[in-house]
Amino acid sequence: MSKQTTLDELGEFGLISHITKKFQSQRDTTIRGIGDDCAVLQKDAKNHTLVTTDLLMEGIHFDLLFTPLKHLGYKAVTVNLSDIYAMNGIPESITVSIAVSAKFTVEAIEQLYDGIKLACDTYNVDLIGGDTSSSVTGLAISVTAIGSVPVKQVVYRNTAQINDLICVSGDLGAAYSGLQVMQREQSVYEQTGGAQPQLEGYEYVIERHLKPEARKDIIDQLREANIVPTAMIDISDGLSSELFHICSLSNVGCHIYEDKIPIHKETSQVVAEFEVDPVIPALNGGEDYELLFTVPIDSYKEVLKIKGVSVIGSIVEKEQSLSMITRSGSPVTLKAQGWNTFE
Repeated sequence: MSKQTTLDELGEFGLISHITKKFQSQRDTTIRGIGDDCAVLQKDAKNHTLVTTDLLMEGIHFDLLFTPLKHLGYKAVTVNLSDIYAMNGIPESITVSIAVSAKFTVEAIEQLYDGIKLACDTYNVDLIGGDTSSSVTGLAISVTAIGSVPVKQVVYRNTAQINDLICVSGDLGAAYSGLQVMQREQSVYEQTGGAQPQLEGYEYVIERHLKPEARKDIIDQLREANIVPTAMIDISDGLSSELFHICSLSNVGCHIYEDKIPIHKETSQVVAEFEVDPVIPALNGGEDYELLFTVPIDSYKEVLKIKGVSVIGSIVEKEQSLSMITRSGSPVTLKAQGWNTFE
């Protein structure tokens, strides 16, 4: 009998590559298939259609002991819309499919869909369909988002150029920090037999985990500034992993600077309680759903004017590898150590 390969040996992206390598696009309308934030389909001469999907599983992606169903519904939508924005597109509609066990009531499902509706209203997208099924283990949610982008403005992961500036929206590491706080309080609750969670002072990081926002505002500002990024991706698996995707696909390297990575003061305070350097969750925490993008160096002045964007480094020759220059001036090799669903 031949050796069997376990899923964790390949990891999520290795498995995707392995199981899809035999598939080739058979339709001329498929502009980009697997391998980016969205699939890109030809819509007409001026616009492309963007399609993305995501699956959230109870016990893997969320814990209902500390995740309100309304927040979960909102998050299930926004993480998909984030992929549309990462292609420089505008989301238009979604489908939602759920599998639920008998432990859920009608009222509980209504709470979930209240969150879905709030996200639809916030981002001006339509719920146009989906599916429902029973489950023996809990709750699963699959959302597919559909959007569009002008042909000349679509942005991929594999098109970063040497000397481009590396930019990131918002701040990083907060979602992971919020998760750590909630897991700690859950542990205290279980060990004490019911001690109430102490969440005061942690509002920012908890909200970043439970109710992330897709960065439509950044896409709007880039358009107003007439800036089309050379490459872009959303940060779902951590900054280091997303940089690895852009650089490996673009056949380039990168240098980023530790003191340029945006970290919220509450994130720094929280991770100090856990005796962790704030740059660790910023690089590897994931679920921030910020935008990581590159722009030509001659866009430097314009991109600095965009509220909520930090320039953290530059694209270099592939031979110079992926590295972070620490505050002391020493280079550290970056590794893709973000979320792996099979570990």
